[in-house]
Amino acid sequence: MPTLLGVGDESWLPEPCRRARSVVLLVIDGLGWEAIRSRPEQLPTLSSFAGGSISTVAPSTTAAALTSITTGVAPAHHGLIGYRIRVDGSVLNALSWRFPDRAPPDPSSVQRVAPFRGQSVPVVTKYEFARSGFTQAHLRGGPFWGWHTVSTLIGECRRLSDLGSPLIYSYYPGVDEVAHQYGLESSFYESELSFVDHMVKELLSVLSSDTALVLTADHGQVNIEPESWLGLSAVEDLVDECSGDGRFRYLHSRRGRAQDLLATAQDAYGAQAWVRSKEALLDEGWLGPTPTPAVIRRIGDVVLAASDSVAFIDPKLPGEARLRSAHGSLTAAEMEVPLLAHRGLRA
Repeated sequence: MPTLLGVGDESWLPEPCRRARSVVLLVIDGLGWEAIRSRPEQLPTLSSFAGGSISTVAPSTTAAALTSITTGVAPAHHGLIGYRIRVDGSVLNALSWRFPDRAPPDPSSVQRVAPFRGQSVPVVTKYEFARSGFTQAHLRGGPFWGWHTVSTLIGECRRLSDLGSPLIYSYYPGVDEVAHQYGLESSFYESELSFVDHMVKELLSVLSSDTALVLTADHGQVNIEPESWLGLSAVEDLVDECSGDGRFRYLHSRRGRAQDLLATAQDAYGAQAWVRSKEALLDEGWLGPTPTPAVIRRIGDVVLAASDSVAFIDPKLPGEARLRSAHGSLTAAEMEVPLLAHRGLRA
């Protein structure tokens, strides 16, 4: 984000976005590099873009990664360290911005870093996100242009570029939604990829040749079969609460039981996950450098980061096990995302 805002070296960006009059950044939720690499028949337009893959952040999940995209800092700094986050003694759903037992917190108190380096960047995302707490946490500060249909996403990006906005942030969630509902091996997922490619082609056709379309994603995906959602019965007597994601599960221990929890989790799940204590997670820099005190408080005493095609069920969120794809961990399929660019095609 700092580079797209003109701060820093442009040399690592794909060539089409260098020296562009305007840049449209399109974030396609859930479109990992593996999908682009392995499905060129569904993605011919994207396959023609310049660029390649880059790494997302850990955990490789929407709340953490979108906030890193817009703020330019790691989760250790911005503090949105998962789908569900333990904040002030309760677990906050970062996407719906809800506590189970009380009113939600002020977004700016949970995520204090100004998005877009404090600049006023127009945001083009779904209309219903306008008043959400998560929108305030990771997109606050600029004009909001909500879209109801994909045609209006395309039209708003064209309008804002033609008006001279140097940077426009746009967001499309469909790939992630279809993957979660149907899995990565379904005809629905293939159809969604083809639809996204058509959307990108249409967007290119209306953007002027001095405008760059830059495409990235927050994370990739791993296909999860129903039987691959694993319960936590082996550690339930040692766990006070869970947070995080199915593939990056924070375990908050009962008082005084953190070491017992770590040893038991390693024995029970070490063959299917990277099992780390909070201290090891911090020492190894998984969430980024120099975590804030608030972030340190939010991390579970033990983390299960899935290494196989499995996910771990939070007993308080059993419905999560209906998802047919998941993300959050450190595998290449989840961590590698596109950074692609192409100039607009309108003369």
